Amino acid sequence: MRNARWAHTATVLTNGKVLVAGGTNDLGPLNSVELYDPSTRTWTTTGNMNNKRYYHTASILSNGKVLVTGGTSGSSLASAELYDPSTGRWVITGNMNNGRLEHTAIVLANGKVLVTGGYSNGNFLSSSELYDPSTGRWSTTGSMNNGRYYHSACILTNGKVLVTGGYINGNFLSSSELYDPSTGTWSTTGNMNNARYYHTTSILPNGRVLVIGGFSNNYLSSTEVYDSLTGIWTTTSNMNYARMLHTASTLINGRILVTGGFSSSGLLNIAELYDPSTGTWIITDYMNDKRYYHRASVLPDGKVLVTGGRGNLNSAELY
Repeated sequence: MRNARWAHTATVLTNGKVLVAGGTNDLGPLNSVELYDPSTRTWTTTGNMNNKRYYHTASILSNGKVLVTGGTSGSSLASAELYDPSTGRWVITGNMNNGRLEHTAIVLANGKVLVTGGYSNGNFLSSSELYDPSTGRWSTTGSMNNGRYYHSACILTNGKVLVTGGYINGNFLSSSELYDPSTGTWSTTGNMNNARYYHTTSILPNGRVLVIGGFSNNYLSSTEVYDSLTGIWTTTSNMNYARMLHTASTLINGRILVTGGFSSSGLLNIAELYDPSTGTWIITDYMNDKRYYHRASVLPDGKVLVTGGRGNLNSAELY
């Protein structure tokens, strides 16, 4: 990449290119943005964001534009902006009702974007809000039962949003909650077997949810599966290496690729594969660079692009 960066976002556009935005490095927060072209394996710069930010989110909308929300450049940001791939430019859109960082953002089936939780200038947030692309405005929706950040979120096959784990006031959370877009309300569901934050969440081919690793008084190798029909979590086999701040990518063959992260032994370059048909993990290969706070993107050809990471990395590699 042109710039070293971590805590950035990486979004696969409808044209197959990858949009890498913001983040931070040894020189401070970034507003710079780059595009990776898989057909040429080259990087080019594109329009800068209006705000420097890291710990933000990026969501691709049904119209192909990319919505970036929140983050920080010294204090929690409420600002949001849109990237238009056809022009390579960013425009400011409506501010969120709350500044927030380390939140989650999920595109719902109706095209709206649900932003949940996070941290805001000393406060752990339980609030959620919805962005309407047709108006560019935010509206509040039901609050979670628990404030949380460093949590994860995913959309289930039934359209509901599952939020898991996280951190609040020195406590690691095992709780999970479901958001119902039809009612705008949250309900509790089964607790995970392990409290965790800085974990990842992946949807399996059978619609169940795999939660991987994270931290809870120690670095976790444990993984568990959520069944949305029963609301119950069951443990599955452990990874070979405990890790947090890793990435998890669903491959075309349905396996889950986990890369990098941080553990008691420091930064990792080890990658592992989870096979849903057997519930087992195998070590697959080693990245060229150890990295965490990096990003991984599944390209249209099935390869995985890993970018950046803490430690002032501007490198990128393909699996």
